[in-house]
Amino acid sequence: MPNHRPALIPLIMLVGLGAMAPAPVSAQPKPNGESFVDNFDRLDPKRWFISDGWNNGDHQNCTWLKRNVGITDGVLKLNYGAQKTKDRAYGCAEVQTNPRYSYGTFEVRLKAAKGPGLNSSMFSYIGPVHKQPWDEIDFEILGKDPSKVQLNQYINGKGNNEKTVPVPGGADTAFNDYAFVWEKDRLRYYINGKLVQTVTDPSAIPSHPQKIYLAIWASETLKSWLGTFVDPGQAVLEVDRVSYTAPGEPCQFPESVACLPQ
Repeated sequence: MPNHRPALIPLIMLVGLGAMAPAPVSAQPKPNGESFVDNFDRLDPKRWFISDGWNNGDHQNCTWLKRNVGITDGVLKLNYGAQKTKDRAYGCAEVQTNPRYSYGTFEVRLKAAKGPGLNSSMFSYIGPVHKQPWDEIDFEILGKDPSKVQLNQYINGKGNNEKTVPVPGGADTAFNDYAFVWEKDRLRYYINGKLVQTVTDPSAIPSHPQKIYLAIWASETLKSWLGTFVDPGQAVLEVDRVSYTAPGEPCQFPESVACLPQ
């Protein structure tokens, strides 16, 4: 089965959904991801893998479909909508990097989808499917209230580090810049260049190199988290830019938080 990760689920729901137990800690792989900026003139297959033909569990009401991923005028578009597959009534979309990335600055410029039950996200993840412990760093925009973004981390499968932060003007009305700077002893989250969260608790900072994911999906069962699902017709997560800047390297574009004093 191609590499994929379990859908992002609040820790309080994990027991009920039968989440996978963390894999035993093994030798940490060396990251093979170098600094990059992707403005999506095309989807580079050396960098990006498109999820296709499966779903992440019973809570997800859609199947990842390659045909739901496209680029228009330099914008990556991940689509969600009614598309019948073998066991799902809807199709959704996800891309993930082939390389893994360790400490550094991770950034995305995106416009999220609106609608109860929808989840638009950019996150980094590694886990048992990669024969690694489950580590993760999240930006999730819940379509029931896209005026906010939810931040979270998982460390060896343990989450419960959620924080909800307002997005000025709304995450669904315009493109906004989201970034996190991941260091060994500190994790900082930014929205539009403004620092909104700093984590220094060692138990809440991931340590394993991770892949970068962009995804839109929906659920009809996670009502307490995502809201009661309403068919949106067609929903789109639009991504204008994604970048990774390795520690100590120069910032790669003027808006990058890697240009700020560290």
